[in-house]
Amino acid sequence: MATKNTGSKKYVQLLLLQVALLGPVFCGKVLVWPTEGSHWLNMNVIIQELIHRGHSVTILVSNATLFIKPKANAREKIELYNVPFKKDLPQTLINGIVALWLNNRPTILTFWHFYKELGRLSVDWQKMNKLMCDSVLANPELMARLRGAGYDMLLSDPVTPCGELIALKLDIPFVYSLRFSPAFTLERHCGKIPTPPSYTPAALSELTDHMSFVERIKNFVSYHLQDYVFQTYWGHWDIYYSKILGRPTTLCETIGKAEIWLIRTYWDFEFPRPFLPNFEFVGGLHCQPAKPLPKEMEEFVQSSGEHGIVVFSLGSMVYNLSDEKSNVIAKALSQLPQKVLWRYKGKKPETLGSNTRIYDWIPQNDLLGHPSAKAFITHGGTNGLYEAIYHGIPMVGIPMFADQHDNIAHVVAKGAAVHVDFNTLKTQDLVDALNTVIYNSTYKENALKLSKIQHDQPVKPLDRAVFWIEFVMRHKGAKHLRPASHHLTWYQYHSLDVLAFLFTCVAITVFILVKCCLCCCRRCGRIAKRKKE
Repeated sequence: MATKNTGSKKYVQLLLLQVALLGPVFCGKVLVWPTEGSHWLNMNVIIQELIHRGHSVTILVSNATLFIKPKANAREKIELYNVPFKKDLPQTLINGIVALWLNNRPTILTFWHFYKELGRLSVDWQKMNKLMCDSVLANPELMARLRGAGYDMLLSDPVTPCGELIALKLDIPFVYSLRFSPAFTLERHCGKIPTPPSYTPAALSELTDHMSFVERIKNFVSYHLQDYVFQTYWGHWDIYYSKILGRPTTLCETIGKAEIWLIRTYWDFEFPRPFLPNFEFVGGLHCQPAKPLPKEMEEFVQSSGEHGIVVFSLGSMVYNLSDEKSNVIAKALSQLPQKVLWRYKGKKPETLGSNTRIYDWIPQNDLLGHPSAKAFITHGGTNGLYEAIYHGIPMVGIPMFADQHDNIAHVVAKGAAVHVDFNTLKTQDLVDALNTVIYNSTYKENALKLSKIQHDQPVKPLDRAVFWIEFVMRHKGAKHLRPASHHLTWYQYHSLDVLAFLFTCVAITVFILVKCCLCCCRRCGRIAKRKKE
């Protein structure tokens, strides 16, 4: 009997020890204001990890959503709200932005027209965003339900404004998750990130951190032009934000209240530049080891033999291509000894070779992590790039719109990719690019270097992202990480008032000295004149 009691005590002690080692477990309630497209795919990874760790997550979703579809077995809660516009409006606006980039890619001669047209499309997009915002904030029943839920924080993407307003109305802290905002303006002006134009390339400039004199001119002009477009086409939000909050404020002042900015890149991909303590880099948080492929797909991959496979995807936003362009691409792929797995929903190209198979969807990460993977043809979306970096696969970039040209410029500068122009794409261009990254070992070596950097982190990107979200919930914010620059005016931030004061002091001193010297000279002149007389 004594032996049995002793054994029971040992089990209890062991259990208590495990509880002590685990420490207190914090489970919070998170509200999410998402953005569509690849932004959502990336944020959803964070959401699922939060749920896995015991947190309760509610996502605010409009009835016109493109990607966020409620599932019967979903662990997250969907709070659906109705918007007063046609359900196809988001897709129409996205198609317009894609068409602008494909048909009017900015050059030295056309960038003014490009930014002007982009600003016009941006206004339409923001009108839609404002209707979405009104549908939540002007819905008393919904807002009362959200207040009563007792959320600890809000997770948002600033590319779609309003999340920060909802957070302030609910009196909860908020955290951002983003690649970068339009023209990097929100981070610069609202997040107070220093961006020296001498070596920090402007968003959408396709420049690197090593610029010639002419490129620095382009970079300098790009920053100021983007600032002008931002003030012109985003300025109306200041009035809206002031109205909602019931006090004079601005979009930037409100966005600047973000506790943490989770930036979906890392130094394997980014160029070094100054950042602040409340900016955390979590690029590649969605990456994971490859899983086994479906049987039919694995058999096709194995049939490639020593030549291996090429993985091809233009992302979730481009569903089809023109017949001419798809045939140019298919003909190029047919000339390869590798087997090709192409994610494509459009009409089957007439020139499609027997070595190429088309799929509505492919397990991209698992294919890139397969030992047979030799190259990745990509549009340059951040998610796909990081999967290729994670697995050390060289790339052929065919950027199409938004940040994709910048992204490809980054990996080209790192020596892990070749860029191909979509608008002028010829069959031989794609063949040459693929042969270069497959048979020139330098590209594979550089891709593996980036992969080693991505893997060699003290904390995994997803764990780091979740840690800071939990940190904000535990401490009701992270005010100690926000710089004092948020409380300065623009002229105080640049010390223009100090410079003006010092310049005035120097000017007065010089004026007095000059006056004194002139007075002395005149007096000496009069004395000398008297002596002569």
